[in-house]
Amino acid sequence: VQLQASGGGLVQAGGSLRLSCASSGSISKINVMAWYRQTSGQQREVVASISDGDYTIYSDPVKGRFTISKDNVKNTMYLQMSNLKLEDTGVYYCFAHTFASGSSWGQGTQVTVSS
Repeated sequence: VQLQASGGGLVQAGGSLRLSCASSGSISKINVMAWYRQTSGQQREVVASISDGDYTIYSDPVKGRFTISKDNVKNTMYLQMSNLKLEDTGVYYCFAHTFASGSSWGQGTQVTVSS
């Protein structure tokens, strides 16, 4: 599948953003979808993931602030980000993996949190 991420932007600390990741095909059979982020000079790191059974995992820095979800009808994954912090600034990428056919990455969407 091809993935298209959107929803990034500039937001003040404490604010909220919702990222979307639209798939070109059905996501109902994708085994794992995730959001990664990459900050300047750092490796890409996983922020949150969701399984085909809607089991979710969050990285410690975002627990309690971010919520990952997906809509199998709209073939879209979301990342609701609240209480944003300066350190949440980065490029956010969506990712999908199906055991049978491999992985896909979306293009990044920039999130900038200002003080």
